[in-house]
Amino acid sequence: MTRSVCAKSAFELWGHGKTHCELKTSLLKYPKENMSPYTQKDSTYRINVYTFNKTLEFKDRIERIDALDYLSFDGTVNLKTPQHTFCLLEDYGTDPNNIPDQPLYVYFGRWIADGQRELIRSYSVKNRHFIGNTSMEACLSFIMANHAGVKKNDLVFDPFVGTGSLLIACSHFGAYVCGTDIDYNTIHGKGRSSRTNQKWRGPDENIRANLRQYGKEMTYVDVMVSDASKRIWRTGLHFDAIITDPPYGIRESTRRTGSHKDVTKPPEDYFGESHVPVSMAYHLSDIFADLLTFAAHHLVMGGRLVYWLPVHSPEYCDEMVPLHPCLKMISNSEQTLSSHTSRRLITMEKFKEPEPCYSPYQGHNAFREKYFSGVNKRAHEAHVCYHIPV
Repeated sequence: MTRSVCAKSAFELWGHGKTHCELKTSLLKYPKENMSPYTQKDSTYRINVYTFNKTLEFKDRIERIDALDYLSFDGTVNLKTPQHTFCLLEDYGTDPNNIPDQPLYVYFGRWIADGQRELIRSYSVKNRHFIGNTSMEACLSFIMANHAGVKKNDLVFDPFVGTGSLLIACSHFGAYVCGTDIDYNTIHGKGRSSRTNQKWRGPDENIRANLRQYGKEMTYVDVMVSDASKRIWRTGLHFDAIITDPPYGIRESTRRTGSHKDVTKPPEDYFGESHVPVSMAYHLSDIFADLLTFAAHHLVMGGRLVYWLPVHSPEYCDEMVPLHPCLKMISNSEQTLSSHTSRRLITMEKFKEPEPCYSPYQGHNAFREKYFSGVNKRAHEAHVCYHIPV
């Protein structure tokens, strides 16, 4: 619960039922020896009433608490700093237009801990110093960090770092963070702003400034302009986790350095101006094949790769998820985007080292064939990238 942004609270369940009468019967059957450590005379307590999909007036809440007088609470009520907190939870369904008069189900138990839902607000993209069109929202960033098991002193890498939303979430848990991106303007905080009332980015809009905003600058290693399809890291460099959101939507196209034209290599004694490489399409299947290969070579043993995979929902099957002989699947979760599109949050863990003779493109064609059979064949045949609206 000290990490979860999905769970609001955790309770030790003492009783439940469809009505308050059933709840009473259930509570009276709960073992007294399990209750007694929290209901002793020298203890303090309070009782909260929580309702879902309905708001109760104060007098109604008091009536609910008074109706629990059959429980043997011998301690003293303390509303500010109680030793133990108990909760009555009433569930009124999920339809706000059809709220029943009586709850559909009732629960009672001892409060154990709250989750970290406040992180969604305190790390909200709306209040962030440096943002982009595709900055990952705080809730999903923390979910990805939890899937990767990020902990203090880990080294975390994002090969498509963008504005660094994932690095911020990882730094919250004490990890050292670094990343790369092919977009020079994003890495250096230059160009047009993504904010409505601001035309150009300010002089201090960058990823480091974002970490400084949350007091995490000490965890910032560095970010640099780099092509994810190229090998730039030395052999033996290992990360504890690789967390990324590859570019695949309309708002953020997929690119890599190179050209479709034939390139003539200049002579060795040529001293002309430096060449700035142009960019070309970077197919989705290439992105994920390269990503898995990179993770197999640069993750520590037991390290995790967490990334998003866009899919066409009606034709999705598990065989469309790319695999690697050195990575095992941990989880595959769906986030629905529209009636026909979604993306899968894939978590994989390294369980063995790659063989020296392993080819980065081994099994690549099979994955490419399965993946594009369910997305946009015409776009694939025309050698253009498939874009999913987000």
